[in-house]
Amino acid sequence: MTEMAKRFHKDGEDSPRPLSDETLDTLFHGKVRLWQSRRGHRFSLDALLLTHFATMKSGERVADLGTGNGVIPLIMARRHAKIAITGFEFQQTMVERALRNVKLNQMEKRIQICRGDVRAISDVAASESFDAVVCNPPYRKSGSGRISPNDERQIARHEIHGELKNFLDAAAYLLRLKGRLALVYLANRTVDLLTSMRHAHIEPKRMRLVHSFIGTDASLVLVEGIKGGKSGVEIMRPLVVYRRANQYGAEVAALIAGRK
Repeated sequence: MTEMAKRFHKDGEDSPRPLSDETLDTLFHGKVRLWQSRRGHRFSLDALLLTHFATMKSGERVADLGTGNGVIPLIMARRHAKIAITGFEFQQTMVERALRNVKLNQMEKRIQICRGDVRAISDVAASESFDAVVCNPPYRKSGSGRISPNDERQIARHEIHGELKNFLDAAAYLLRLKGRLALVYLANRTVDLLTSMRHAHIEPKRMRLVHSFIGTDASLVLVEGIKGGKSGVEIMRPLVVYRRANQYGAEVAALIAGRK
């Protein structure tokens, strides 16, 4: 859904000047600002959908695996005033940009950014140290589809430095018993996702399919699971992104405007 994101990325007119290879973009009418690479990985609507879908409770410690520019922690910190968030990211350039974004939004007391590899998460975090984990992992298998020449986009889109199993194992390691994991993933890989979650001892409990338009096939799936949870999943009503061409549906429009 990267193309969708372009419709709500706007440079801040009175913002500090970005570096030559960056843009300064805003969300929620300027309430969240962040630097992004002009040609590298840029956040999409997926991040907003995930942060709205994930269950959060006051006082919880939350981890974001593959935090990129730090957009998910920034949105979550705005939506939930009493949670603490740690974003884990493998790419050093993204770590540095995420740290700048946290500072830009004056969220240093609530958001930490840590460089770490999901394949070796025990090197940077203690087991069972988080109440919830969110994750927007790479969607495509290494070598499948068109590979971007840009390193940031390659790693964000394809399983080059971590497969789905690695992200789920990292989440299981970080979560306390009965802790929650929320993910957004490709709808056509739903079976892979649900099967892998069970193998990681994270039982799927809520699922919502995302469709671009009414009558089209689902493009994404949102899933939340509980570590050590019992079987039984709630299939929520579908989320339809567009009412018609170039016009968001009411729910998505509210998310983009920050009304939800």
